[in-house]
Amino acid sequence: MCGLAGFFRTPATPHREAHQGWLEAMGQAIIHRGPDAGAVWLDDHIGIVHRRLSILDLSDAGTQPMVSRTGRYVIAFNGEIYNYLELRKTLNTDGFIFRTQTDTEVLLALFEHKGVKCLDELNGMFAIAIWDTEAKQLFLARDRLGKKPLYYYQESGQFAFASEIKALLPAPFIKTELRPDAVKDFFAYQYVPDPKSIYKNIHKLPPGHWLITNGEECQLQQYWDLSFANPSSASQSELEAGLYDLIDDAVRLRMISDVPLGAFLSGGIDSSAVVGLMAGHSSKPVTTCAIGFDSKRFDEVQWAKKVADQFKTDHHEFTVKGNVAGSLVDIARYFDEPFADPSFVPTYFVSQLARQKVTVALAGDGGDENFAGYSKYRTDQIENRLRNLFPGPLRRGLFPMLEKMAGGFGTSATRKAQSLLGTLAMDPDRSFFITNSFFRQSVWDDLVRGDLKRETAGYDPADITRYHYANANANADDHLSKILYTDIKTYLPGDILVKVDRMSMANSLETRAPLLDYRVVEYAASIPSALKLSGKEKKYILKRAFEKLLPEDVLYRKKMGFSVPLAQWLRSELFEVADATFQSDNGGLAQCFDMHKVRKLWQNHQRGQDQNTQELWSMLAFELWWKAYQ
Repeated sequence: MCGLAGFFRTPATPHREAHQGWLEAMGQAIIHRGPDAGAVWLDDHIGIVHRRLSILDLSDAGTQPMVSRTGRYVIAFNGEIYNYLELRKTLNTDGFIFRTQTDTEVLLALFEHKGVKCLDELNGMFAIAIWDTEAKQLFLARDRLGKKPLYYYQESGQFAFASEIKALLPAPFIKTELRPDAVKDFFAYQYVPDPKSIYKNIHKLPPGHWLITNGEECQLQQYWDLSFANPSSASQSELEAGLYDLIDDAVRLRMISDVPLGAFLSGGIDSSAVVGLMAGHSSKPVTTCAIGFDSKRFDEVQWAKKVADQFKTDHHEFTVKGNVAGSLVDIARYFDEPFADPSFVPTYFVSQLARQKVTVALAGDGGDENFAGYSKYRTDQIENRLRNLFPGPLRRGLFPMLEKMAGGFGTSATRKAQSLLGTLAMDPDRSFFITNSFFRQSVWDDLVRGDLKRETAGYDPADITRYHYANANANADDHLSKILYTDIKTYLPGDILVKVDRMSMANSLETRAPLLDYRVVEYAASIPSALKLSGKEKKYILKRAFEKLLPEDVLYRKKMGFSVPLAQWLRSELFEVADATFQSDNGGLAQCFDMHKVRKLWQNHQRGQDQNTQELWSMLAFELWWKAYQ
């Protein structure tokens, strides 16, 4: 895995020596992504820097930026092309001769041969920058699902790009003015959804898109999208067999490596299936790593151990206990934007554990989004069925009144009833947003102050969810497919994949996700919704497909998820850092919120009232980011 950065040189900027220094500083900022080698390309028009984590062809021949055989193109590439051997054979037939054993050279030759159409043939995870020395154009591209990050800056004739925002900052012309609507997005979603970043003039290249620029004008285009519109007519048994074989092939492709390779193992169906298939393709024990907690409610190591014993893996475990507070500030720095999914903490530690044993780890990411594995999908399905029992005008008129009446009782049961009545009054897209929002609108309205309140008064983060729901490539009455599509466009690339990329890269570890092979994702989209969420059974088709590989108690036990004892942490391990944050009237939080009211929420939490745990954690995460980057 690697990191890249660069910028267009303009007549107004300093001379070559200064630009060389900027590039080296940009590369140093992301050295964790590529500690094995680094190099710079600099001509009269552009500068590019690359940091390399050697995975294929460990010789110096794989160093980037790499120049094409004709000398016309220069590439800096972050990722892996899993089908590069197949592509290489085809290119050999077309007359291409290769000097290295890398997928980078294959990718560069394929671009030279087919231009932007090369993206249609790639199976992998990637962020690509290719400079055309003749046309004086830069080509940027990001993989279909957004596994690898790519940011770009555009302002006043200046253009720069990088794998992480921190690699843009050494360039003196970069302006980092906060984007108010992105701040509000963060508190709603726990991350900043693409194409926004937390800064006004820094953007994320969306997944499945490419961009061509001469440094002043940009052409942005989507090259891939996911469709749920044509459900398969194959039998269930045929779908199960096809799914198993496809995931098995995706695992096989991701085991190509010239360095030690292992897997994350939680004991859930996704990672267990990946480990089981890896064992079938390996002549020696698979190295597996698991993370546990000092809390039985959140600890799954016994299930990971059960799977490890079944497949005779070389198994390693680590318990997240008293080591959270001392590491939290340093870990949070790897996110260049505020990020509040608390599972980034165990993800960091399991990556750290894995890196002691291997350089590449396979993971089970993507199973929940592809096959309806989250509990929220079942909850939302029930709510949507109830909603469909009432005509729209009746729902919107009656339920808000009933919600208001329920709010007067104040018990736990009536609060749940109040919440249900409120969401039933809404249309399904907004209801899905509200149910999954991590910072309730009522809390936001009570806390927000000053410029942020004024600048975001007319903005609703739910518009992002509603946009993707409305544009889902699904049949009109297939609500589950619409929310799966929405999560694949938002939650997956904005939260899950950011978390895994930053925490693994913080430890110079490459992670690969077979369940996010685009062929698996497209196949899953063709499976009828009733076979994903069947009654109360989530991931029904996936579980059936893997009954021949995994035991029943692994397949059908209650899902725990990769969650953390957050409320407990805020009262114990993280109390000091959180208390210092909430008692301070300086910093980012104080510019956003009424700190007197924030402190009231914090005091209530210490008394055992946990209804604002997510809001408090989000505010702590925001302040950690602020202190690191503002």
